Amino acid sequence: MSNISDKAYIDPKAKLGNNVTVMPFAYIEGDVEIGDDCVIYPHVSIMNGTKMGKGNTVFQGTVLGAVPQDFNYCGRPTKLIIGDKNIFRENVVIARSSYDTDGSATTIGNENFFMEGVHISHDNHIGNANVFGYGTKLAGDITVEDHVIFSSSIITNAGCRVGRYSMIVANSYFSKDVPPYIIASGDPIEFCGVNKPILQRSGVDEKTINHVANAYRLVFNGQNDIMDVCNQIVQQVPPGEEIDNIITFLSTSKLGLITKL
Repeated sequence: MSNISDKAYIDPKAKLGNNVTVMPFAYIEGDVEIGDDCVIYPHVSIMNGTKMGKGNTVFQGTVLGAVPQDFNYCGRPTKLIIGDKNIFRENVVIARSSYDTDGSATTIGNENFFMEGVHISHDNHIGNANVFGYGTKLAGDITVEDHVIFSSSIITNAGCRVGRYSMIVANSYFSKDVPPYIIASGDPIEFCGVNKPILQRSGVDEKTINHVANAYRLVFNGQNDIMDVCNQIVQQVPPGEEIDNIITFLSTSKLGLITKL
């Protein structure tokens, strides 16, 4: 059974799963799907094009599937696709995609935590188990991999990528790619070192962490371009999953990397 307040507005066309709670004064439009066991707090707005998985919790004042703040948006139906067990705290805004072409959507994975005042713009692709601190603002077309920590008040430019297990320190701004497994800080942002505490907590052994550190010495201490650095890493650093992820991330960068502190 679902627990739906008669003081909420739910379009009859909306699809709600089992054991969904919708509290008073929530607003849910017609082209919306909400999976089982979700909790929707008062004054939440869930807009057309939003498809949500199971076990999500959405707190007061949040808007999911907001109209994109993008001059390229032409008013056509577009999508926001959300996975399972995400937490959206108060006043979070997540926009749907700007384009209605096949495969276009703003996407949110599983088990992410969005703190108060976070804004995720159109066509972002967010992975799994990320933390977005108070007031963090992501511009459009950004990709965030898995297990990334954004401290509070982070600002990003459009099109950036953030690699897995990285951490962005509070009050930072960046307009280039942040590679995986690192700590970055500043305005503009700069490389501060390997994210050793998080890697250790995730079960990565000391030898592998040293390999990651050696790879980033080649990246940030040399003067070579990215492809030359990738070749140096292949030649000088023992292979492994983490090293492969670094090489793949570097070799596919379009905006270039942040610099070194």
